[in-house]
Amino acid sequence: MPQIAIVTDSVACLTEELIKQYDIEIIPLTILIDGRIYRDWVDITPEQAYQFFLKNPDSFKTAPATPEECLEVFRKTSQKAQNIVCITLSVKISTLFNMANIAREKALTELPGVNIVLIDSGTATAAQGFVALAAARAVEQGKSLEEVIESALEVKRKVNTLVLLDTVRHVYRSGRVPRIAAQAASILNIKPIFTVSDTVHFVTAVATRKQGVDRILRMMRDKVGNQPIHCAVMHAYDIQGAMMLKDRVSNEFNCVELWISEFSPLMGYATGTGTLGVAFYPE
Repeated sequence: MPQIAIVTDSVACLTEELIKQYDIEIIPLTILIDGRIYRDWVDITPEQAYQFFLKNPDSFKTAPATPEECLEVFRKTSQKAQNIVCITLSVKISTLFNMANIAREKALTELPGVNIVLIDSGTATAAQGFVALAAARAVEQGKSLEEVIESALEVKRKVNTLVLLDTVRHVYRSGRVPRIAAQAASILNIKPIFTVSDTVHFVTAVATRKQGVDRILRMMRDKVGNQPIHCAVMHAYDIQGAMMLKDRVSNEFNCVELWISEFSPLMGYATGTGTLGVAFYPE
């Protein structure tokens, strides 16, 4: 039995292939649609969730996992490892880290001999996914617990996220923008670009989607220069846009890793469909 296993949550936007390849356990967050509860990426796919969202955005709600739900994942993971490293989305974006910490305290009694380490990724989306992947790859290489933790923290320090919204109609749901301001900006068809570092930060706004993609790629170049990079392209119900963005990233950067994933509807709830983004860090 391996000594270390990695856990993260569904906002990390890891593909099914990567989850299986590195044997990563996922804490699914909660989506509520018309009063019915779904587990993100378990009971419902992002595509299905966005279809519901487009039909009736006001019926679409989200919630973090409960301590019991986190504990259930820890129970399952404890069957294959004595040390669990759990990497969550930023504590300044969600209460999930706190929920996982409550679960960890309960596990001290229920799962004696199991050591659970919590890491706040300080980010979200596939940037968080890269932090979890760094830990999982260190486990695969047979590194010690301390080395696994340091591998995750190293990527945490240098990973970046850039997100281009196709509409600002729904950003009021984040609690950071008044609804009337979001509606006014939506009428003007403004397309903002955000980054995620501890919390969500507005960077700039553009008039067209093409300008937004061009701006994101320039910002990537400013960050990494000509260095080889790891990159994930993300989308909310826009696979064609994601494929075009992936092609540009592939052509314009030296990618040692490049994959496409869908934004968790937990994020799309506030960003809306048509959102595109990149998560990346230099090799």
